[in-house]
Amino acid sequence: MGNNPDLIILGSGSTAFAAALRATSHGARVMMFEKSVLGGTCINWGCIPSKTLIHAAQFIHEARLGATIGLGLECNGVDYERLCAHREQVVQKLRKERYLEVLQNASDLELVKGTARFLDRNTVEADGRGYRAERFLIAVGGFPRVPPIAGLDQCDYLTSRSALLMRRLPRSLIIIGGGVIAVELGQMFHRLGCRVTILEHGPRILPGVECEASQALHDVLVGEGIKVVADVAFCSVTRVGDLTVVHADVNDRRHEYTCEKLLLAVGTAPASDGIGLEKAGVKTDRKGFIQTDRQMRTSVPGIWAAGDVTGGMMIATVGAREGIVAVDDMFNPGCGCAMDYMAAPMAIFTDPEVGVVGHGEESARQAGFDIIVHSLPVSAIPKAHVTGHTAGVIKMIADRNTGRLLGVHLTCHRGAELINEAALALSRRMSVEELAAMPHVYPSIGEGLKLCAQGFSRDISRLSCCAE
Repeated sequence: MGNNPDLIILGSGSTAFAAALRATSHGARVMMFEKSVLGGTCINWGCIPSKTLIHAAQFIHEARLGATIGLGLECNGVDYERLCAHREQVVQKLRKERYLEVLQNASDLELVKGTARFLDRNTVEADGRGYRAERFLIAVGGFPRVPPIAGLDQCDYLTSRSALLMRRLPRSLIIIGGGVIAVELGQMFHRLGCRVTILEHGPRILPGVECEASQALHDVLVGEGIKVVADVAFCSVTRVGDLTVVHADVNDRRHEYTCEKLLLAVGTAPASDGIGLEKAGVKTDRKGFIQTDRQMRTSVPGIWAAGDVTGGMMIATVGAREGIVAVDDMFNPGCGCAMDYMAAPMAIFTDPEVGVVGHGEESARQAGFDIIVHSLPVSAIPKAHVTGHTAGVIKMIADRNTGRLLGVHLTCHRGAELINEAALALSRRMSVEELAAMPHVYPSIGEGLKLCAQGFSRDISRLSCCAE
């Protein structure tokens, strides 16, 4: 390909790959740089391995649920080494099919192993060799953040990456943090047989989710036996023999929490250090995230950024979309391509799953909307009683004047599937009346969206089954 491709991409994860393939569809020659493992976080340490284990842990829970209704199934323990081998098989298969084979079959896409660093706004260097291009996309992602807690450097702690690489289940686990990683891995390890405590600095878990959906998941986790403690002020961490002790203040009283393993789940830091952003003139915020506009353009003409390194919605599908928007803006200037985060759904793979799209109450008010809100308990959905998954809530936010749907927050069995329909409704600017009038399969969990929409104008408890 030579030293002067049409586009140079720093990174080879899901964001980078989506952008690279889009660029080749524009007829561009693309060069990607990767310092670690092909495929980035999602395929290697994030979405795929974690969801593989989460799904496996759900089998145990479903078996126990089945036993309560007469199926009499028994769980004879967890063969964690075999489970880990299964996880690796899934990761290797998808890495091969979705990345290696795609790379091999793309003649206009070249991968260079090594860390690329900017020398100036038109040049990067890797292993002593310079590469020039007119366009760059920074998609280097992020890594687990480590909080400044006294004594932590003297302890053997886990992050979201290393936790998924353990070959043996610990007897007990303390998780510092109450966000997505904390609740997903916390419930997973608990169901596999580990005693789990979640310690959250703020007033509740999942602070980015509407309180009704967050509380619904909190109740489920506590009901399963997970200890969840909020408003925790962390003081120090010490190692006592084979155990780790977390010293913290809760309600102005000192507490000690002891565990075999400590997991840090306090967010993501950008992998922006050491790539020469200052030499290129690319601006970052105080945390190191690269600042971009809605076209994913940085402060420097010719340099775009996408994915976790920009600090936005840190989910694979959004990062991929950001990469595509950036590439379309590069090769089709004036196309009007821009990110619309309000129409981007996200899911948290607990059980029940959490789904979010669009505005919450506060953000809708800040955007100038006069809102109306309706919440539906999942227990009002007939299919929930068929499956035995009655926990959760569906919350809708709409514009009072037009009825336009503005946001959906839910905690619900199969919520990750359900939120896609809500995202489609938002993107088409549908009203709750239109959603309420849409026929849905009966019985289905998806019917919950229709019932919640109907609840804006009528008492759904008075509706018969299948009523329109």
